[in-house]
Amino acid sequence: MPTRMRFTTWRTLATAVITLLVAAFLTPAAAHGAPRESRPVYSYANAVREAVWVDTGLDADGDGRTDRVAADIVRPREPAARGRKVPVIMDASPYYSCCGRGNEGQLKTYDAAGNVVRMPLFYDNYFVPRGYAVVGVDLAGTGRSDGCEDVGGRFEVQSAKAVVDWLNGRARAYTTRTGGTTVTAGWTDGTTGMIGKSWDGTIANAVAATGVRGLRTIVPISAISSWYDYYFAQGAPLYDSGPDALSDYVTSPDARARCTTVRRRLVDDAPRTGDRTPLWTERDYVKDARKVRASVFLVHGMQDLNVRTKHLGQWWDALAKNGVERKIWLSQTGHVDPFDFRRAHWVDTLHRWFDHELLGYDNGIDREPMADVERHPDQWVTSTSWPPHGTRTATLRPTAGARPGVGALGLRRGTGSATFTDDPRLDETDWAARIDTPTPDKAGFATGALTRPLRLSGSSRVTVTATPTTATAHLSAVLVDLGPDTVRDYAASGEGITTLAERTCWGESTEGDSACFKETKATTADVGATVVSRGWADLGTYADPGRGVPLTPGRAYTITLDLAATDHVVPAGHRLALIVAGTDKDLIDPPADTPTLTVDLSRTSARVPFVGGAKAFAAATAGARAPATAAHAAPPAGAGPGAPKGGVRIP
Repeated sequence: MPTRMRFTTWRTLATAVITLLVAAFLTPAAAHGAPRESRPVYSYANAVREAVWVDTGLDADGDGRTDRVAADIVRPREPAARGRKVPVIMDASPYYSCCGRGNEGQLKTYDAAGNVVRMPLFYDNYFVPRGYAVVGVDLAGTGRSDGCEDVGGRFEVQSAKAVVDWLNGRARAYTTRTGGTTVTAGWTDGTTGMIGKSWDGTIANAVAATGVRGLRTIVPISAISSWYDYYFAQGAPLYDSGPDALSDYVTSPDARARCTTVRRRLVDDAPRTGDRTPLWTERDYVKDARKVRASVFLVHGMQDLNVRTKHLGQWWDALAKNGVERKIWLSQTGHVDPFDFRRAHWVDTLHRWFDHELLGYDNGIDREPMADVERHPDQWVTSTSWPPHGTRTATLRPTAGARPGVGALGLRRGTGSATFTDDPRLDETDWAARIDTPTPDKAGFATGALTRPLRLSGSSRVTVTATPTTATAHLSAVLVDLGPDTVRDYAASGEGITTLAERTCWGESTEGDSACFKETKATTADVGATVVSRGWADLGTYADPGRGVPLTPGRAYTITLDLAATDHVVPAGHRLALIVAGTDKDLIDPPADTPTLTVDLSRTSARVPFVGGAKAFAAATAGARAPATAAHAAPPAGAGPGAPKGGVRIP
């Protein structure tokens, strides 16, 4: 009997094993010879939590000792015990101690030993159980890091790059900020993905532009691609402060005294004249797009008036030129994380993206449509490529109408002139609301009501020939969809979302780090017009976009304004308008003078990317009807470039 029982038990076990093996071989994952999705098989509660200080090799504060930056690590314990190495998801930020991350402003917290207890956001809660390490880096001069914060400069970029180097065995790290013993990253294979919103995403762009080996992908959300374009629009200042104010805002208290020289350079080398100095050249990542080895999953709000979509347009185009693997999400929001406007789909897509890019899983995400675009609140469409195949630039020309400043927009060469006087009290929404009314503050040109939809996709350029009455003048050019719609209210405090009391959970929690976050919903507004794209310039940069000169009153100048990237469908029955004006209130600062400008319409045009090009525009405007009324409800009031926080607008 005992012998028979042992045989029966063995046979039962053998049958079970064979059944499992057969089932495994019949699954799609096994059929492809590799896993297709990482699973939450590791303990988050038992994860290794540690801190290291990575040597940057630079001495920003001039104390004779190379700077070290703090990297807090949360990683699954089990793989290392089995001799397995894991990839890294890294978020390098200046905000972990001063300002917080995410919709709920989370800060890092630590235990008595100095190891991280709460890592902000959901990345560690969700991805550590799935076999990833999550590393949160305090940028130089912030949080627990040594060194000096130089706002996108080499000290800041190197502080994040050095961590990627350490993860790949090319840099040294220590157990303390000063002294300590060396520590290696033997638990990782060095495969790294960087992610982050705003400043964090900017650093991901910057590190990728160094070409550092081991950085496989970046996910920049609402990120800057050139710091000059964050502070200026072709010479026109966007804010009433420079990078020195940002540095002061995020720099740790102990770094303020030792970093006075670095902070002084942020003032002296970044004059408010709008001239492109070497400081700005150093902080231009677009010029180095050819060095990018990492794939890029880019996310941006098309109504982001903090980090404006010029940043995504020029970065995207440069990456495309250099053959970088890309994916993009474009929302109707302002400066908002996708976790807060499309949460479930975002977590799933990000999971699949990292599985593909960092673990090498063949899950098909690389064969899916390149672009997701929010067409209406919570209504998304996809495009196989972005801009879509067949997108071509059409040259639109304004023509004077029977009433001053109220003209037409079409393909034929423009005629006549239009005159307006800069009024810094008004903005693009004021102009759009009175598009059919002669007003002294703008010149507007519109098509008739379209007979079929017309899709704009990409970045536009507007060339203006204008004669000023003063030695300084600023110009704004905006494209507007004239017609009723319901849109995300990007001008409201939530920039298109409302935060709710209910929470949903994404990953595993511990007592000190909850994976549960407040839900959100779309905040909408009914509008009579939608600003689709905008751009600004100081007319004094007509000859050189990097240097302005005084104007000669009475002389005509020609300048081309770069408008922000977008993807928008003007429906049948709506009209497309071009508005040319002066100061766009809260979006650029006014000039020293109050100029009146006369625009030569025969030498003014807009180059707009349409799906289908000029033929699509001609078809949509064929038989277009004149407007039935001159009145239009105003779109959301201009939110300005980000809400002031502590007196400083922060990306």
